[in-house]
Amino acid sequence: MTASSIFAAEHILFDPAVPDSDAVPLVFAFPNEYSVGITSLGYQVIWAMLAQRQDLAVGRLFTDVADHLPAQPELMGFSVSWELDYINILNLLEQQQIPIRSCDRTQDHPLIFGGGPVLTANPEPFADFFDIVLLGDGEDLIPSFIDTYQLVRTASRLEQLKALAQVPGIYIPSLYQPVYTEPTGPISHVEPVSGVPAIVKKQTYRGNVLLASTVVTEKAAWENIFMVEVVRSCPEMCRFCLASYLTLPFRTASLDDSLVPAIERGLNVTQRLGLLGASVTQHPGFEELLDYINQPTYDDVRLSIASVRTNTVNEKLANTLVNHGTKSITIAVESGSERVREIINKKLATADIERAIVNAKAGGLSSVKLYGMAGIPGETEADLEATATMMLELKKAAKGLRLTLGCSTFVPKAHTPFQWYGVNPQAEKRLKFLQKKLRSQGIDFRPESYNWSVIQTLISRGDRRIGQLLELTRHYGDSLGSYRRAFKELKGQLPPLEFYVYTDWSTEQALPWDHLEGPLSKSTLLKHLESAEVHMDEPRFCNSTPDLKLCSSA
Repeated sequence: MTASSIFAAEHILFDPAVPDSDAVPLVFAFPNEYSVGITSLGYQVIWAMLAQRQDLAVGRLFTDVADHLPAQPELMGFSVSWELDYINILNLLEQQQIPIRSCDRTQDHPLIFGGGPVLTANPEPFADFFDIVLLGDGEDLIPSFIDTYQLVRTASRLEQLKALAQVPGIYIPSLYQPVYTEPTGPISHVEPVSGVPAIVKKQTYRGNVLLASTVVTEKAAWENIFMVEVVRSCPEMCRFCLASYLTLPFRTASLDDSLVPAIERGLNVTQRLGLLGASVTQHPGFEELLDYINQPTYDDVRLSIASVRTNTVNEKLANTLVNHGTKSITIAVESGSERVREIINKKLATADIERAIVNAKAGGLSSVKLYGMAGIPGETEADLEATATMMLELKKAAKGLRLTLGCSTFVPKAHTPFQWYGVNPQAEKRLKFLQKKLRSQGIDFRPESYNWSVIQTLISRGDRRIGQLLELTRHYGDSLGSYRRAFKELKGQLPPLEFYVYTDWSTEQALPWDHLEGPLSKSTLLKHLESAEVHMDEPRFCNSTPDLKLCSSA
């Protein structure tokens, strides 16, 4: 398939600007194949924002294809949605003959910037590869970033970076130096250079016009889909959930000013509609939105919904999905144990889950996938038994409905109350326990890779020393064995893998991302952690002390 045929298939839903004669040449990249990158709503929207500026000449780059790449770009950006895509970032930099480490770049190289959920959560493992990291929502960050760059376009590289560091939400890693207690110990603190802010705060867009597709194409992984963001963040605030905590506050798109006009625009070019968000069905106007989609005009539209809050599954929702070509939904229950759901702040009773399953079948759906987790802090073997029991009860309650339980391992994430917890070393055994229990009873159990969870934790809790390890593993392969091999090679230069993955960190020790402020303060996250531990039989942190010091018995 040629590049021309790929880009010729695009229905572009905005008017790209004609670049000025002195426009800044910019490459905007997605570190994966075109079919994956063009399905990312975030990538689509940021590309459109850039391409509608006359002061920019924008080219696009994917791992398999490129579109109008400028010969000598001044800026090169990456949208990062998946941790292991760092391999492709480094490969693309080398392909463009750009040093992979920012310290090796000169005035002749473009400034490399990046954004997206992975970098906003914890950019430190990737800090050596980026000149600039944009923390937060692009709606506000992109205009201020480009406007500031234009003011210092002719300045030296260092002067450019120092000027950009003054912009709220723009993080310049090279201007912040981590200090460690010892080479193999935890981080002590981060020292900013003179004149830059000590704390960089994530930027939050607070408008009620949310994202919508700027391009529709049959070459996307989700063929010809038009996507609209219905909500941003989630009001439930499960204690492990990055999608909720990092993107607070919960915002909803205006039905009249955002959702309906966007849907009408998209359905002029396609018959496939995707409603996106961490908790789509909790939009206050969701019933009205369903009524709009259920108009006879849209009878031929195929509808997909990204996430459904379990206790909002009713016959009307199920029937709407069936009438619009969807036979299955996914609901996140996390555990069959009500005690575990209380620990994580999952406001959901087992009766709610059963009611959702019954309603799904009554509304005509043929299958429901439940999403669970093993190794949640405070979880016991009895809680796993409760999950198995619940699945068997659900099977009886909705006979004929196909039930699947997808199950991952708990992974601690920055800026959440559970960031201080490590992975439970028994998690892999617990996945196998559920597999044995459920498959023998005819329930489809699909565990996610435990090894991938370990790698994800390493990156999500990593500090800047992880960067050199990532460079090594790029050549060794992406298996857990490759990471262990790299740790052996770097022994004495950073803590062992166990420190990053399995250790429960003291709530008094500095965190690699303490100089990067999320929506909630550390003190608030500690209060949420304490409220979670009230429901634990054997809390690992001491609830009795205000600062939740690590228990000596943990």
